[in-house]
Amino acid sequence: MREALLELLRTRDELTSTDAARELGGNTGLYSFHLRKLAEQGLVEDVRGRRDGPGPGGSPKARSRSRTRSWESLNRRLEDESYQRWRDNRGQAPVEWRDGGFSEVVYLTPEEMAAMGDAIRSVIALFRHRETLPAARPADAAPVAVVARLFPMLGPGMTPTVSSATVI
Repeated sequence: MREALLELLRTRDELTSTDAARELGGNTGLYSFHLRKLAEQGLVEDVRGRRDGPGPGGSPKARSRSRTRSWESLNRRLEDESYQRWRDNRGQAPVEWRDGGFSEVVYLTPEEMAAMGDAIRSVIALFRHRETLPAARPADAAPVAVVARLFPMLGPGMTPTVSSATVI
C-alpha cells in the first residue's frame, strides 16, 4: 500500500488519503494511516494546515520528498524489516518454509554481473504473473520476497577491489 502511495506521488505534487482512495479504491482511513507512516519515515512530508475530508482533522495532505530516493529507501526498509521478521520467527513456520535466505560473495566481471542480473530477472519473470492472476497460483503458494542485490564490493578508493595472484 505504501508503495502504491509513493507511486501516485511520482505523478503529482500532493496527495490526500481521499485522492488515494479515489485512485486506488478502498478506505480513506487506511490511506491516511499509511501516509502518516510514510511521513514518520521521512519519505513524505505533511503539508501543514491543509486537510480535506469530513470530521476532525480530515485526512492528511502529503508531498513527496525525493521521489526516486524515497521509493528506493522504502523498498530497502521493507525488505530489511520483512527479512528480520522472518529470521526472528522462522522457527514457528512450517518446516518446509524454514529454509531460505542466503548471501554469497562471488567474483565476477562486469559482463558476468550483468548476465547474472538478467538470469535472475528471467527466473523471477516465470512467476510474476501469479501476483495479478491468483488462479495461476498453486494451492500451497505463499508470497515470497525475492531480493537480489548485485553490486561490486568497493575498496577504500571507491572502486571495485580486484584481487590478483602472482604465480612464480
